[in-house]
Amino acid sequence: PDFGAAKRPRRAHPQTVHVHVTRPPSRRAARLVVALCVLAVALVFLAFQFGTERTWWIELARYIPFPAYLAPAAMGVLLSFWLPTRWRLAAVAALALVITGIMGVQLNRGEEGHAPLRVMSFNIKAYLADDKPGGYARIAWEMALHDPDVLVMQDAGLANKPEDLPPSFRTALGARQIHISGQYIVASRHPMTDCQSGDISFPGEGHHYVRCTITAHGVSFDMVTAHLLSPREGLNATRHERLGGLAEWQENFEMRMIQAHKLARDLFGQPRPLVLAGDLNAPDSSPVIAALRESGLRDSFASAGLGYGYTFGHSLRTRFSFLRIDHIMVSPQIGVKDSFVGGAEASAHRPVIADLWLKRD
Repeated sequence: PDFGAAKRPRRAHPQTVHVHVTRPPSRRAARLVVALCVLAVALVFLAFQFGTERTWWIELARYIPFPAYLAPAAMGVLLSFWLPTRWRLAAVAALALVITGIMGVQLNRGEEGHAPLRVMSFNIKAYLADDKPGGYARIAWEMALHDPDVLVMQDAGLANKPEDLPPSFRTALGARQIHISGQYIVASRHPMTDCQSGDISFPGEGHHYVRCTITAHGVSFDMVTAHLLSPREGLNATRHERLGGLAEWQENFEMRMIQAHKLARDLFGQPRPLVLAGDLNAPDSSPVIAALRESGLRDSFASAGLGYGYTFGHSLRTRFSFLRIDHIMVSPQIGVKDSFVGGAEASAHRPVIADLWLKRD
């Protein structure tokens, strides 16, 4: 053999290229998922609209973080792109229903009037502020930022008399007249008289609310602050015990309804205009709030708020607010110019602020 001859090049074999193609979901599967999403959204919305205190199990769904409703609805919209137009329209409508009706968006214009009054309601969770460096200062800063004419606080068991309040509180409250009763503080820069307690107890536990008469711009009105029973224990029972915790949730809800009915009876038919502000521990769609509306009150944020107005949730694992359970409600004689919520830094509850008209046009 001729070892000096050049070797013939070997013929290269073409490499096999594997291309992975993502197949779209089958139309049958997409239709099924979209149909289920649309049906579920419709059922939840109707349940929220027509649930009563007898349908106590519906109340559980009102406390679920909104992403649990938003995510399936958004998935339904994505899958609908593989389907005819009518399916896309249905999926988009379901998503819109979640964003508006289920999540409770408000798009309201304020009312006209005169004799302005700014009211602020704030559950300050004072027992938690004790454990935070600068906890009281943060609360005082939030109070000073909004500078309300009338400030009511819940979970504020700081002192039995005004002079014993933390120095930052005394500075923020300034020359306001102060009334303290248990967990409640009422502070007003207008004259305040006749402060008294009312009963909202339920079997096994005693609870009260506070009512004061305030005179501003020549108008005397009743300022009421209340804190209804927390749903925390009932919610925890159902989360940890599943069906076994439903009885505890039902009892928790029924006790809150007892409080709401007692408060509504006390407030119904009062001769003076009335403002109710506090941590009512129930969303606006709840029968708890419906019981108070039956006494002639309306929610300030539902009358003049923009957006969602969520006040609670940012201190939980979710790290964002998803419930509007703190309210300012007013009687028909009072107008609402604006209503909004404050910051999340000072407390587990954002404050609610309402700019009111004591003389409604």
